[in-house]
Amino acid sequence: MPLFAARTVRRACLAVALALSSAVVGYAADTVEYRVLATNKTSTMEKEMREAGAAGFRFAGTMGGDTAFGGNEVVVVMTRTGAAGPHYVYRLLATTKTSTMQNELQAAGAEGFEYRGQSIFSSMFGGKEVVVILEQDRDATSKDRWEYRLLATSKTSTMQRELSDTGAQGFEFVGMTVASTAMGGNELVTITRRKVR
Repeated sequence: MPLFAARTVRRACLAVALALSSAVVGYAADTVEYRVLATNKTSTMEKEMREAGAAGFRFAGTMGGDTAFGGNEVVVVMTRTGAAGPHYVYRLLATTKTSTMQNELQAAGAEGFEYRGQSIFSSMFGGKEVVVILEQDRDATSKDRWEYRLLATSKTSTMQRELSDTGAQGFEFVGMTVASTAMGGNELVTITRRKVR
């Protein structure tokens, strides 16, 4: 084979090999890994979420309720895309009292924890509790600070008024649960937030 033809074949083979390797890398970057966590103890869930967050997994969604084998549980889905990404720290707040939740949200917001989700479930010890999931990017060089305001009422008309009042003060809606809680019977529990300036 002439030298020129051999070089052309080698270049063509190299181009094909590079195209295939970049396709494989592209495929690997597009894959999504999932981790499903389920427990009836919020302390256990926080520990498992922190371990998953340290491994690059990020909170995707949650729901509390009865599962076929675990009874009443909080179920959390976490995802990881690509090889390496940010690492997250998680804090779970669970209480049957509005005032306690408000105070815990304020303390976490001052540390830079950001609201990610909430649910209501029946725990082994606390009865019906509101569970709030907060997240912090462990690797971030600067962290936003948040002020949270929790609203709880059994009347939608009252919630409308309270949301309008907090909205006028710059608070944005981030989440709501509707359920029978020990906080006050059948209630709308709404969480709002604004950045601390």
